[in-house]
Amino acid sequence: MNGSGEALRLLQAYDFEHQLDLRPWIVDYWRTSFPMVVVYLLLIFMGQRVMKGRSGYNLRLPLMLWSLSLAIFSILGMVRTWGFMKAVLLWGGLKQSVCFSRFHNDPVIRFWSFLFAASKVIELGDTAFIVLRKQRLLFLHWFHHSTVLIYTWYAYKDSVAGGGWFMTMNYGVHAFMYSYYTARAAGLRILQMAGGMTVNGLNWFWLQDRNCYTSQDQLFWASSMYLAYLALFLHFFHQAYFRGRAGKTKGE
Repeated sequence: MNGSGEALRLLQAYDFEHQLDLRPWIVDYWRTSFPMVVVYLLLIFMGQRVMKGRSGYNLRLPLMLWSLSLAIFSILGMVRTWGFMKAVLLWGGLKQSVCFSRFHNDPVIRFWSFLFAASKVIELGDTAFIVLRKQRLLFLHWFHHSTVLIYTWYAYKDSVAGGGWFMTMNYGVHAFMYSYYTARAAGLRILQMAGGMTVNGLNWFWLQDRNCYTSQDQLFWASSMYLAYLALFLHFFHQAYFRGRAGKTKGE
């Protein structure tokens, strides 16, 4: 039996992970992610208009419960997907872990990859707290949520190579981000961008290998998205830390 076959046997699925197989729905209707994003952006605009003449709400308890729920979900997703990727890595090596794309054949990854794709819709709710609390809404925030939703559904329908690592890294970063929600979590996001570009680079290197299915279109859009995120996060840190500290120094 080959390495990938052994890897699939190492991570035993729970009964509930055998029950959910909604991948065909996203495969057929992945384009609904575009109108979802349009509605999301319209709600942001309308919400800001409504809140313009009002005081921001506190929402401390709902925000705490929201973050806690997403933290627990992300931790569980990270544990389960990392267990799978570790098995593939140990039995098949780095190339196999990057090029492995038959995730929908395994009940564990089939279950958690669908929830991962669905969670990109749920996570749009982060923005509601920013709008209702009248906090500053960064371009980086809504651009990130919008593009991640569209790209995740776009890539999910094809089970593209490298998807296992993208999903595992994102679960991991969100586990920290929703647990602590501090500037440190934003730093971990930059590491995720670098990791994503590394996986894309390996995909490109092994593009001609028949066992490493991906496409130049997938690589182009994934690389463009991660480069845009990296540039925006670096800009954010420059504005928040370097220029902010310079302004405090002058004020003192």
